[in-house]
Formats: sequence, C-alpha cells, structure tokens
Amino acid sequence: MDPLHHLPLAEIDPQALLRDRTALDEDALHQLQRSILAEGLRAPIEVWALSTPRPHDTGTYRYGLISGLRRLTAARALGLTTIPAFLRTPQTIAQALAQMVTENEVREPVTPWEKAALILNAIDEGHFDTPDTAIAALFPSLPRTSRSRIRNHVSVVEGLGPLLTDPTHLTIRQLDTLAAALQSGHEDLLTATLHPVIGQGVETQWSTLRPVLQDVLREPTNPTTRRPRRLLKLRQGLTITREPTPSGWILRFSGPQARSGLIDDVLDKVEEWFGG
Repeated sequence: MDPLHHLPLAEIDPQALLRDRTALDEDALHQLQRSILAEGLRAPIEVWALSTPRPHDTGTYRYGLISGLRRLTAARALGLTTIPAFLRTPQTIAQALAQMVTENEVREPVTPWEKAALILNAIDEGHFDTPDTAIAALFPSLPRTSRSRIRNHVSVVEGLGPLLTDPTHLTIRQLDTLAAALQSGHEDLLTATLHPVIGQGVETQWSTLRPVLQDVLREPTNPTTRRPRRLLKLRQGLTITREPTPSGWILRFSGPQARSGLIDDVLDKVEEWFGG
C-alpha cells in the first residue's frame, strides 16, 4: 500500500493539470466542508511531485494535483494548512490526466461537455495528437460506440463552444443532435442562429436552436441541388436564415445591411410576385 503523506496545502497546484470538472457545486462543497469538520477527510487526494517547482504569490508549488479538487478546495476554505495525500509517479502529463479521469469517473462522473472539452484542450496543449489517441488514453474502458460519441461531442465543443452559454448543462442527446447537424455541414447555419442569442441562458439558446435542428434532421439538404437553402451570407454584410415555425417560415435578416429600407424592398418584391 502506498505511504500516506501530509502535505502543505500551499505547495499543491490545483491547476497543474487540465481539469475535466470545470465547475464545483457550491452546495456539495459546503456539505463536504461540514463533513471534514465533523469527521476529518476520509479520502486522501492524489498528487505528483513537479519536476520543476513553480513559484506563486504566497510560496512555491512543489506538487501537482491529480485527483481531489473538491477535497482540496474544501480544505483550503476551512483554513487547513496540510492535507493527507498519496504521492503518485506518473511518467507523463498524459498519464497523470488519465489517472485523474479514472478517479473522477469512479467518484462522480463529469458532464459529457466537460469530457469533450478536456480532450480538445489536451490536444491543444500537445499531450495528444488526435481525438482518437486522447480518448483511448483517457477513457480506455469505454466501448467503441461510446468513444465515437465522445469524438462527435469534441466537434461540438470545437465548433460552437465560444457561442454557447454554460454548455455543461447540455444533455448527451442534445450534444448528439448538434454533432449530427455539424456533420451534415451546417456549422455556418448553427453559428448564425446562435449569434442573436450569444450570452443568453442555455434554455433560451436551446429554444432558438431546436426548430432549426429539427428542420435540418427532418429534411436533409440535397447535395446536388443544395436545397432547401437555410442560410444565405452575402459579402455586403447581410445574413439571411430560414427558420421553420408551426405555421410557416421566418426569414431572419441580420448584419450591418439589415436595414428597414432593405426589408421594404423585399416586401415590395413579394407584393409584385403575389399581389396581382
């Protein structure tokens, strides 16, 4: 059995690794603090010794956190100075990432979005070359279908991440739907649909996306005729999207050229076609 160490909290860097869990539940954190006060910390955290200590504002980080972010955060909030820890010896950062993911999957699985974001970030930092190698290393026990699903979710994080508000609340089914729309070549359409609701709540954004996604999946675009046309982007700075409604269609004009005069011209043209 590995020896247990009591390490100074000030010497443990919680951000030495990319984290798969991007947010901590405040209620669960307070409950953990109460448990530590009453019974002590039941499960030690896991760390590794940094090859090069890193100075910070109040001292020096000598260890990097592998698992136990909530426990470490709670201990710091309580003003503790040391914490029980197992000292691991991963050969690479990629191996340390894999150990973190395994531990978190056992204790409390992270959201589908967080898994995909971790993979994309790990590739960006050079720990893995492709999503497939990252998934194989971080989630080795998953069946092939689950690995394929995570790979599809990575495309959603990459394509739509900056536009989505708090996407950790998206379900697996919602991510699957977004991935299918991206795979069918509708990234520009989804981007144009999201732009008017950037910064708004996840429910508002999903309500805006839902009819567009349903339309895309119900009636795929014909690769020969490129019909139906759902998006028109012109060089003059005008974007037009076609959005279904229960009783018909909406044409949404946006961009610097979407002025009232243009809309009047469009109405005049429609009247010319059908007014007689």
